[in-house]
Amino acid sequence: MTTRRLLFAGAFGAAGLLFVALIFVPVMFGASQFMFGGGAGSRCTDVSEAGAQPAAGGDAEAIPGAFLELYQKAGKEYGIPWNVLAGVGKVETDHGRSELPGVASGENYAGAGGPMQFLAATFESYGVDGDDDGEKDRYDPVDAIPSAAAYLKASGAPERMRDAIFAYNHSWDYVDLVLEWAGKYAGGEFEVVQSNGVNCEDNDLPAGVGGLVKEIIDFAMAQRGKPYVFGANGPDAWDCSSLIQAAYRSVGLAIPRTTFQQWPFGKKIEKGQEQPGDLVFFNSGPGTAANNPGHVGMVISEGKMIVARCSTCVPAIAVQSYERSDWIGSTRPLAKPELQRRLAEAEARS
Repeated sequence: MTTRRLLFAGAFGAAGLLFVALIFVPVMFGASQFMFGGGAGSRCTDVSEAGAQPAAGGDAEAIPGAFLELYQKAGKEYGIPWNVLAGVGKVETDHGRSELPGVASGENYAGAGGPMQFLAATFESYGVDGDDDGEKDRYDPVDAIPSAAAYLKASGAPERMRDAIFAYNHSWDYVDLVLEWAGKYAGGEFEVVQSNGVNCEDNDLPAGVGGLVKEIIDFAMAQRGKPYVFGANGPDAWDCSSLIQAAYRSVGLAIPRTTFQQWPFGKKIEKGQEQPGDLVFFNSGPGTAANNPGHVGMVISEGKMIVARCSTCVPAIAVQSYERSDWIGSTRPLAKPELQRRLAEAEARS
């Protein structure tokens, strides 16, 4: 998984450390819906102008001219609002002006390089030859900026951009900062609302759910829209159990990889007593049996789970009911003593 991430460079010194803390696992882009002008709108609003290009406001004058042109050009070509690309470029490296390692050359501590902070392997997979010179250079904004736009597009943008920025760097503070700059660059005539298609009504957790449990669920929810591939370990595709493992791993908690291993790992929970973060298991999939479940999802609220469903499901990763006839049982990994210790340590630090 580490070879395909796009990491936040921390272009603003100490402030950047907020976004690379242990509990954050940046995993590229992922998937929200844009609304331009007017009120905040419904969280489930379908906005036809999601890729519209807003006019540049006064703050955009501070963007280097060459970068501004590239943001706007890439925005038009890929249907990504140019000011969002500019917001990412600002937060990452101050539009290439940061003097930190890994901006103009070399790599930062995490192996990221260039104005949009790509890992070499990620850029090799998704890089764009922006000037058609036969080369793709992650340090050249002519290539790096359209590469960021291309990956956003491939990951479901602009229709689900807020979750995409969250997946880019696993921090809602980072998302808010990028969108704050995006709003400034558009002169304030830019708003974003969350849209989640078929499962928009399932985005809110029950009252009182917070801390690491919320971060675990946030990670899994940010993967919606990505494909299901049996045996995949992300970040571009998952199967049911790898999605669960990665969500827990995003906050530094280790659980087994496969459904068969995850089933005996957690404390068994009586039906109807499930809580957010618990796992629900089903007699479905190859090698499954009544005492050996082959499919797993994660509880997000009463009766609802986030789950990587199947390779032909649309969407493949989504929220759905876990009230199914093939339900076998539910478990609580967070009841394990070793995970309890980790939770206590995290709470003590907060």
